Amino acid sequence: MAWQSGSVAAHPARTPGQHGGVSPTPLPPVPYHASALRPSWQALPAALRTAVADRLGAPVVTARVAGAGFTRGFAAVLDTADGGRAFVKAAPAAEQPHLVEWYAREAAILDRLPADLPAPRPRWTLHEAGWFVLCTDAVDGHTPRLPWVPAELDAALDGYAQVAAALADAPAGLTALGLPHLADLARSDILWWEEVAAGREPSPPLPEPVRGRLPELVALEARLPGYAAEAAGLIHGDLRVDNVLIDADGRAWFCDWTWVCHGPPWFDLAGLLLTAYAGGLDADRLFAAHPATAGAPPDALDATLAALAGYYLTGAAATPPTASPHLPAHQRWSGEQSLDWLARRQGWQ
Repeated sequence: MAWQSGSVAAHPARTPGQHGGVSPTPLPPVPYHASALRPSWQALPAALRTAVADRLGAPVVTARVAGAGFTRGFAAVLDTADGGRAFVKAAPAAEQPHLVEWYAREAAILDRLPADLPAPRPRWTLHEAGWFVLCTDAVDGHTPRLPWVPAELDAALDGYAQVAAALADAPAGLTALGLPHLADLARSDILWWEEVAAGREPSPPLPEPVRGRLPELVALEARLPGYAAEAAGLIHGDLRVDNVLIDADGRAWFCDWTWVCHGPPWFDLAGLLLTAYAGGLDADRLFAAHPATAGAPPDALDATLAALAGYYLTGAAATPPTASPHLPAHQRWSGEQSLDWLARRQGWQ
């Protein structure tokens, strides 16, 4: 392992709830491999299916719809009659214009990522029958099991160390896309506790250790934009367990690159480790030992957890109808884990 000193095996498990706060729930309410609600291959327009098969070079014989994710877009591994295999995402422009925009953005990003990163390689895009299609290489893997299997978490953290190192100096091809900065996104989209304190967002239910801590939450999340503005590299921007696949060789692959932005890699790492925290692992040590946290401010994790908690908990109350019906439960659970982890670190009793 590139960072073996920080591996899961090097740190004992933390007993959930032992810190005196709200006891974490080890597993999310909906398994990440079954969180999506997507159309079947046969439900797609016939003209679209024909066009996709033509681009693939042979008829589609099986379509394994992806169970992970929180959108209603089509996503599946397609096997063809000539033995070929590909992963395809598709969305209708009229009904889901935001997904079309996201898939087109991801196509441009994938095309410019360093070729040796553990990310699916793009093949082609297609406009047909009012739909946009993105085709990539298929990764033969599974969503990591929860609670985390130590070898799979090691693989994910080791793989992200590779990603963070490769994007530490933003590749020119990616910066040419005019990617956003996390600092700007944080100012406009992540200062949720500030919005709650000002009465512009309804206050989500808060567990006992965090009640009355709104001023502290506002102050912590307000540090994130300044910290993020200092970062020179790029990050995945949406690093969650359901955006990771473990292949047959035990290697981790990272998917769904729509939200790449300029920012510090420790922001991604905190999001990935939420499920490790919930499962009772010593996420503080895993975070501190990872190469992505080199040079991070001492309170970078606290600022990130405060921001993530606000983002998830306020978002759970405003889920768009085009999202999976399981999204609110995922957001509430993720927000609760963020708050619980933060409360333990802050000593809020």
